[in-house]
Amino acid sequence: MRTLTLRGGARAEVVAAEWHDAFGVVTRGRVQLELRDGEPGPVFGRDAGFWLRGTGVRALCNPDRRTAEVRVFTPGAVTRQATHSVRQAPYEGDDMNSMKDTGIVAGPASGPPRYTHRFRGLAGTGLIATLAAMVITTLAAALARAAGVDFEIPEGGETIPLSGFAVVTGFFSIVGVVIAVALLRWSARPADRFVWTAVALTVISLVPPLISGANAATVTALLGLHLVAAAVVIPVLTRSLRTRTD
Repeated sequence: MRTLTLRGGARAEVVAAEWHDAFGVVTRGRVQLELRDGEPGPVFGRDAGFWLRGTGVRALCNPDRRTAEVRVFTPGAVTRQATHSVRQAPYEGDDMNSMKDTGIVAGPASGPPRYTHRFRGLAGTGLIATLAAMVITTLAAALARAAGVDFEIPEGGETIPLSGFAVVTGFFSIVGVVIAVALLRWSARPADRFVWTAVALTVISLVPPLISGANAATVTALLGLHLVAAAVVIPVLTRSLRTRTD
């Protein structure tokens, strides 16, 4: 057994002669597999395990800034444990040419892969936040209407129904959840990237009410409802992303 330490952004080449039949378990941070064709492979978090035999993996990479560690178990080898510095050199040759691309078997020591649970957990949290935002914005719109806001849009002379607030809030909240899941999969800093993206999209969403030509009360109410929905969904998804990348 050996412990491989990967500093932030580091890359460790996989040598077939030393890593044949090896099984790795991430004990700290996150580790991404680099496949034989140079394409990025899956990212594994703490306690996730993966086999190297038959996967076509040519390197282990740390996609984050924080240090990551991997325990590498090699059946049949003399038990030993060492900490290796990662060689920061360009890849030369393919150390895994003799291996077949049969896919990667990954997951915790028992049970389904942890990264799948992370995505499902984030999606579930996002769905709950979406439903909460829909209810809160609809109630807020109802209170505003009771206070005398007509929500009438001059173009077409139509009045926005209460169900319209729920539908629009739900649609854009789901878009936010999809963005969060994508960033969790492909970004090294998903929480930070999500905050900047969500805030930018929220600012953009304020433009239509401002140019709608509606009366001041309607415009103010619409702006407030946009901010209420953002205040419900963005913190929940951000906190969930931080929890799943620690």
